[in-house]
Amino acid sequence: MATVEDLTGGAAAMGYDGGLTLAMQTASLDDAIRWYGDVLGFTLLYRVDEIAWCELQSPVARVNLGLSQVESVTPGGGAVPTWGVTDIAAAKAALEGHGVRFDGDIVEYPGMVKLLTFFDPDGNALMLYQDLAQPG
Repeated sequence: MATVEDLTGGAAAMGYDGGLTLAMQTASLDDAIRWYGDVLGFTLLYRVDEIAWCELQSPVARVNLGLSQVESVTPGGGAVPTWGVTDIAAAKAALEGHGVRFDGDIVEYPGMVKLLTFFDPDGNALMLYQDLAQPG
């Protein structure tokens, strides 16, 4: 049986920063930004047309929605929970220690973000991000 120390030790090794971004696909950034704003009250944080991506702030503190425009949305693809960490390389090392499977290496968008996609035992995609735009 796992102890409280066993359960919290993994959290400390990961270095979570308290943020959560749910990444989803959309056929149209314009339509999705409008819908999430009008229907759910989300606020556009930023949009990067060069990579067909935007993030919206939800009414929940530090919980954002990231939207990726794609040619064909995968029905039932669902959201990809994307947790913020302070040091993505250290977090990757912690995951490697547990034999976690990755979808490639850390991807960096200079001055913006570092991303790492990995999978749970059922094959569900999860991501980590390190915010490069924030000091610290």
